[in-house]
Amino acid sequence: MTVERIVLLFVGAVVVASAVLAQVHNPNWLWLALAMGVNLMQMAFTGFCPMAAIAKALGARPGAVFARGESGRA
Repeated sequence: MTVERIVLLFVGAVVVASAVLAQVHNPNWLWLALAMGVNLMQMAFTGFCPMAAIAKALGARPGAVFARGESGRA
């Protein structure tokens, strides 16, 4: 599994968990989904993603997006 797929899987799971927790427990859990969205937007501009760094450190192979290094720039 590539770093990109791990990041997408993790973010998707967190957003779904946030929505479920907001529905059954407390609406404040939606702040977690908002934080994930903000992180994805900053990643689009900076190329840095904390989850990608963790996945790389654990040995996941980088795909096309994260192959150029931590900043995502050539």
